[in-house]
Amino acid sequence: MFGVSALAVVAFLTLALAFPAGFNTAAADALGWLTENFGWAFVLAATGFVGFAFWLMLSKHGKKRLGRDDERPEFSTGSWFAMMFSAGMGIGLLFYGVSEPLSHTLTPPEAGIAPGTENAERYAMIYSMFHWALHPWSIYAVVGLALAYAWYRKGRTGGFSAPFAPLLRGRTGLAKLIDILAIFATIFGTATSLGLGAAQINGGLDQVFGVEVSSSTQVWIVVILTACFVLSAFSGIERGIKWLSNTNMVFSVLLLLFLFVVGPTVFILNLAPSTAGNYLSQLPRISFRTGAYGGTEWLGGWTIFYWAWWMSWAPFVGTFLARISRGRTIREFVLGVVAAPSAIALVWFSVLGGTALYEQFQGGTDISELSQESQFFTVLDALPLSAVSSLLVMTMIVIYFVTSADSASVVMGSLSSHGADEPNRWVTVTWALLTGATAAILLGVGGSEGEGIQALKNVAIIVAAPFLVVMIGLCVALVKDLGAERSTVPVSDAPQRGTGAESAPRA
Repeated sequence: MFGVSALAVVAFLTLALAFPAGFNTAAADALGWLTENFGWAFVLAATGFVGFAFWLMLSKHGKKRLGRDDERPEFSTGSWFAMMFSAGMGIGLLFYGVSEPLSHTLTPPEAGIAPGTENAERYAMIYSMFHWALHPWSIYAVVGLALAYAWYRKGRTGGFSAPFAPLLRGRTGLAKLIDILAIFATIFGTATSLGLGAAQINGGLDQVFGVEVSSSTQVWIVVILTACFVLSAFSGIERGIKWLSNTNMVFSVLLLLFLFVVGPTVFILNLAPSTAGNYLSQLPRISFRTGAYGGTEWLGGWTIFYWAWWMSWAPFVGTFLARISRGRTIREFVLGVVAAPSAIALVWFSVLGGTALYEQFQGGTDISELSQESQFFTVLDALPLSAVSSLLVMTMIVIYFVTSADSASVVMGSLSSHGADEPNRWVTVTWALLTGATAAILLGVGGSEGEGIQALKNVAIIVAAPFLVVMIGLCVALVKDLGAERSTVPVSDAPQRGTGAESAPRA
């Protein structure tokens, strides 16, 4: 399975290098076809996962434990939330925390909203929350719950395909295909994040040191940082990864406090509860928006991209969530995994997005014409201690880059090694190299500034399309497993699958 998966990725990248123009055209055409003909499927599926997650939480199955009935969680609730915070906080939030609310304000997501108005700001915050709160974390929760239930409740071995046992009935070929699709989704989803991180580091270097913003610069950033996480994957320094992850959590809190204090404090305090109320009131309507009456291009560039991106990250984040949640009930798992990160997203976008909107429309700092990777640093430049805060943000991006890629490499190594908790180190290193190569090559073949990021987004959506079917099958398999369990007493000798502190911090 490792050989087939790796060779398929290599073949894909070789094709992109050999025919860059044709590759970009084909990817754009495929994306347009998917968005036009199957955008509705992404919208309905993502919203369906939200409903499914809450049904699991509220149903009679909510009392069942992810493990033996007498088993209790390995991690305290505080540590559990902290590790979920680490998983949910990533390059994407740093990239889009400022740029997304501003973009939606200047290019409103719905017809009839005048750009740059208070109403545009209101909907900008609503859609930012829509893309980062309940929907993505419900996707992660469904995957993590299915994996944890199969591993710890049912006592199954294997990788991502373990939950599918009720449907596959011993068909090993289909099981391998599911694991390969999970690997593909993970590598291209991770590569998209790495591309965003490289672009934003480039923007910070331009702001602080005058380094030119270009695709070639971003490719070199990917190459240099790939060497860092390949070294991490080869050395297996779990303690180092744990330390880096904890450090970034502290940096994230410091950044939020800094912006809250030196930024528009009162505006942020007013914005957070208003955004929460507006988001919840509009959620039923926007959750089923498919572009039937226009706006298909905007949906493809934002909502459908996000739903595909979250689905491509689901094997990675779901595996991590499963490994830190053994012993918790289904109800506790869903509530913690969906509610806590959604609250973090509210605070994050209220502080970063609120500061950007205030500076743009009331603070006299025009950031609307800048590229997305430079906007955050321009906002920081308008505040005190801008050099220090800019260096802090670049450091955070580098750490997220290294830890996310390293953890994703371990997950892909496990998926391609029949679910092994400790895959062969060279397998992990190979996936680390291929992940960095995917980000660098797709950034490079994209051509001009910004086109590389679009190439990564296009491929992420295309690759996630077949994985959408896998996730629906995952829900069906989980329902069959839950219905087949006549008592709440699981297999007592369920295998230990590396849920200890030595493995959890890697994600």
